[in-house]
Amino acid sequence: MKIDKLSTKPPKGLSKDKTKKKMENMHVALGELQNLMMAECKHSILVVIQGMDASGKDGLIRNAFREVNPMGVRVQAFKKPSELEMKHDFLWRIHQHVPEKGIIQIFNRSHYEDILIQRVHKWVDMDVIKRRMHEINDFERLLQNNGTHVMKFFLNISHKEQQERLKERMLDPSKKWKYNEQDFAESQLWPDYMKAYEDAINKCNEIPWHVVPSDANWYKEYFVLNTMIEKLKSLNMQFPGEKKGG
Repeated sequence: MKIDKLSTKPPKGLSKDKTKKKMENMHVALGELQNLMMAECKHSILVVIQGMDASGKDGLIRNAFREVNPMGVRVQAFKKPSELEMKHDFLWRIHQHVPEKGIIQIFNRSHYEDILIQRVHKWVDMDVIKRRMHEINDFERLLQNNGTHVMKFFLNISHKEQQERLKERMLDPSKKWKYNEQDFAESQLWPDYMKAYEDAINKCNEIPWHVVPSDANWYKEYFVLNTMIEKLKSLNMQFPGEKKGG
């Protein structure tokens, strides 16, 4: 898969207004399915959200999961490892936050940072990156084998759209708190990041990635909502004591 061959825009002909109207019912449906999963307590969901700066990770989490019972969803952001975390293997801090049965756990960035930013900045060599890719596949397989369904979303935005959003952070008072001048320096490494993401998606794919066209926030939200609902429906869950087909 070549990232630069994939669209960052919604499908042509898809109505923004009609899609946003449809999402009103989808938000409710996701909340009901999550409630059912929490009651049945046989499955858990790990949602991995990766994307470049300004790809809209925070907004997606806030909007797509707004109707989910707060008791049944958790969010963990992974930033620079602490001194303690650096003394352990790279998955140590991740494993502490995987979800128990009945819970949706959302990772805002994740274990993939250790084969992305560390690769781009050459903080570790490629032998380490290749080994970590194998270890990530093993880790995700372990979770799947224990009833945690791993759903991985890469928010695919264009470089042009990212630049516009970063500039907006400088001008919009409601977004200025997110502004970090380092983001523009990272943006200049776009080709290196795209290569790193491409390898991560192609080589850590025993559990497939969902590549989300993300230039339009409304479509990004729709895509993730629809994918989540389809997954939860496929689990054929039922409330405790409920008869099959009842």
